[in-house]
Formats: sequence, C-alpha cells, structure tokens
Amino acid sequence: MAEFLEVHPQNPQPRLIQQAVNIIRNGGVIVYPTDASYALGAQIGDKQAMDKIRRIRRLDDNHNFTLLCTDLSQVSTFTKMGNDAHRLIKSLTPGPFTFLLDATREVPRRLQHPKKKTIGVRITDNRIARALLEELGEPLLTTTMILPGEDEALADPYEIRQKLDKELDLIIDGGIIDYKPTTVIACTDKVIEIVRQGIGRAPMLED
Repeated sequence: MAEFLEVHPQNPQPRLIQQAVNIIRNGGVIVYPTDASYALGAQIGDKQAMDKIRRIRRLDDNHNFTLLCTDLSQVSTFTKMGNDAHRLIKSLTPGPFTFLLDATREVPRRLQHPKKKTIGVRITDNRIARALLEELGEPLLTTTMILPGEDEALADPYEIRQKLDKELDLIIDGGIIDYKPTTVIACTDKVIEIVRQGIGRAPMLED
C-alpha cells in the first residue's frame, strides 16, 4: 500500500516533504508532480528502485532516463555541458524541457542510454518537486508516469492510487496535472537540436 500525501502546490509543507524524502532514501519509488505531468521518481543510485520503475512502465534497455536537477551547477556535475548547451539550458530553465547530454562518470552506467551514453536532465519550476530536490540534496531519477499501452501520463493522483497502490511506496497529491509533454533537446556531439517539440518553446532553435 502506497502512502498518500496531499501537499500544497504553492506552499509545500516541510514536514510532508521530509517524510517523502525519507521514503526515497529508504529505496522507495514515488509519484510526484512536475510542471508537465506526474512522474515516477527514485534515488539515483538505487538499482532495485530503478528496476521497479522499469517493471511499472515496462521499459526496455533503450529508455532514456532523466535526472531532475535543482540547477545548472547540479547538471554540470552529471553531464558534459559545452558553452552553447550551458547558455541554452540557462535561458530555458526552469521550465518544461528535457535536455539530452553526454553523461559523466557520476551517472551510474545502468541509467545511461546503452549506446549513446547519454542522460536526460530536467530543471522544473514545480514547487513540490523543487522542495523535494532541496531536501534530498541530489538529483532524482525520474520518468513520466505513463502506463504501458498509454500515450499520456495519468493526471489524477487518485486514479494513480487506484491503479498502482500496491506497486508504489508513495503518491504525492499536488492536484490534477494534465499531461503536456516536455520539449526534448539533444545537446550532444556539438549538435543542438529539438528532437521532440512539446509545450516548451525554444525560438532560437525553431526554423
């Protein structure tokens, strides 16, 4: 049975955030809100938690996991970010973007794309997610809460509870969040390009 915490979307209660982070640190898999959708999250170094996320979403080895980071400094620890990529990410974050970058040795190999050795990174402006990251003190391993066979993430935390209560450790209720896919930008091999146009606008890269 998953714990269910109703967290205020504008003023997250510190006690509840601390409770959530304790669950993450103890190997828990959580569902939490972002600026684009609900997402699954776990501690970056926890293989069992990552395997659990793979089972829930039925992901293959080619899935690009994402690290939810607090800021550019954290992004630079886990990725190889050139000057152009740094300027771009700085100008577009926080916001609904996912950036694909070459991973550094700080990223466990099992989280990297097996062929490209890349990792996705996000800097969200969702206050609950940011409060979680501040309390955790490190990036959160994350992927969108899309169930197998579905095209969109679940928007209602109560529906998530109905479907995944036995498979999750915690569901954070931050209200209804309609799925809006992030814009994915590849920033590798000296090429910066939009690989999926979502709700985030990057005029400097658009034709």
